[in-house]
Amino acid sequence: MIERLMTQSGTYYLFEILGCAALLLWGARMVRTGITRAYGGDIRNMLAVGMSNRFVISVLGLFAAAALQSSTAVALLATSFASIEVLTVPMGLALMLGADLGSALVTQLFALNIKEYWPFMIAFGFVTHAYFEHRSLRARQLGRISLGLGMVFLSLLVLGDAAAAIRESRLIEVLFQALADEAFLAILVAAILTWLAHSSLAVLLLIIALAHGGVVSSPQLAVLLVLGVNAGAALPAFFLTLQETPAARRIALGNLIFRSIGVLICWWLMEFLLPYTSLLSEDVGQRILYLHIVFNLAILLTFMPFVGVVAALSKRIIPDESKADNSSTPRYLDNTALDVPSVALSLAARETFRMLDLVQEMLAQTMTAMRKDDERLCKSVQRLDDDLDDLYSAIKLYLTELTRQQLENEEGRRAMEILDFTTHLENIGDVIDKNLIDALLKKIKADKSFSAQGLAEIEDAYRYILDTVRLSGTVFMQPSIDDARELIARKEQFRALESESTSSHLERLRDGEVRALETSAYHIDILRDLKRINSHLASVAYPILENAGQLRRTRLKK
Repeated sequence: MIERLMTQSGTYYLFEILGCAALLLWGARMVRTGITRAYGGDIRNMLAVGMSNRFVISVLGLFAAAALQSSTAVALLATSFASIEVLTVPMGLALMLGADLGSALVTQLFALNIKEYWPFMIAFGFVTHAYFEHRSLRARQLGRISLGLGMVFLSLLVLGDAAAAIRESRLIEVLFQALADEAFLAILVAAILTWLAHSSLAVLLLIIALAHGGVVSSPQLAVLLVLGVNAGAALPAFFLTLQETPAARRIALGNLIFRSIGVLICWWLMEFLLPYTSLLSEDVGQRILYLHIVFNLAILLTFMPFVGVVAALSKRIIPDESKADNSSTPRYLDNTALDVPSVALSLAARETFRMLDLVQEMLAQTMTAMRKDDERLCKSVQRLDDDLDDLYSAIKLYLTELTRQQLENEEGRRAMEILDFTTHLENIGDVIDKNLIDALLKKIKADKSFSAQGLAEIEDAYRYILDTVRLSGTVFMQPSIDDARELIARKEQFRALESESTSSHLERLRDGEVRALETSAYHIDILRDLKRINSHLASVAYPILENAGQLRRTRLKK
């Protein structure tokens, strides 16, 4: 009974179209995700080649968007580059102009008459994805891509049949006639659909399928829907980057400005341009595809000379933030980069380097506070430890989210290295806060002072640790076997320094030196805590030497 009523009213076919649209979106997402995970690092490296030439980077953006089948994905890559200050806003805008055209061109692939091959694509994709699940990440992602393509082609086939059946519905006729008569409403509906779908490709394919089914038959409506898709295509990246750095947001805003101006100009010239659209193709669906490509090509040619002007305008709209920096707030962690593990790992590494900077600042302030008996500096160090803990939590959560997806062996290893080093840095912060600062505050409260020689020995130990901090940062960011060996060697060297200082301190005790007697516990405890810090810093060298086969299993003699 329900099925008969639904069939008679056309409701069934509406739900069929909605289901096909969902399958289309999911298939397109699978294709994009598969390409991103398999070749995201290669695409990122390709884009890095053209950072200094706007024409080169626009061409690279075209190929990147064609590969990823999404200008939004390229926009997120561009904003991640801008966030770490390796891509200027004008270059980012040139990249987006090329990416928008590349995303439009790839639509032609799906318009080819190969939809009937969807069973082979899904079968091949399933077998490949399952067989290579634990064997090869790239082969597995190729299976994902094939599955996605099969789903897209299946949805397009069913969409065409459903659209052909539903075009007889009086409701559909009235609805689309209303859209054809209300230009702003038609543009707005298409823009909102594109924004919600996060895929101009999927929405455009949906419109083309409806056109082939006779639902979208008005030339004017076809043009308005294409304009709406292009207006909405810039919205996902714009809203996804609202929490990013000003430079990253300017790229998304500039791309939105390009598209908005283009849509407004075409809307204004609608009556003049409409007669010429029939020259593109007699078929309405093919005409929609060509209109989309021509629009993006026109945007590229028109606005390429003005990327500098739009960059300046976007800077006036989104000015630089205040220089005041909250050291507990992550600066580089970008959730939009999680789909490209190589980018996400580089961002996590840069954030980890900020933790290392905080550790260095804590040590330097602790040494100054010890020299001057400055209680205010001790409180400052404790606040820095709170910031260090916040950064550690943010990096740990970011890496946890990243490792939810299957990573290549090298990427998984690097993620574990970063997590391990951040854990050691967080432990160093606790040693400074809970041990060194607590001992220093007790010494200040007791009004005790180190002897001149004792203070000099402790300061030498602090300076030695600060040198270790700098070397550990070098090993972390630019792994080198020689530097890693030197870092490990510094553990033994510090043991010798500690032993020498302890022996000297004991001699002063035997000589009955008053200040040495009063600060004996502080002196020995500080050296012990600095040795722990030195060991934590050296931890970054162990994975490098272990992979190189330069570590013994044990220090014990047989």
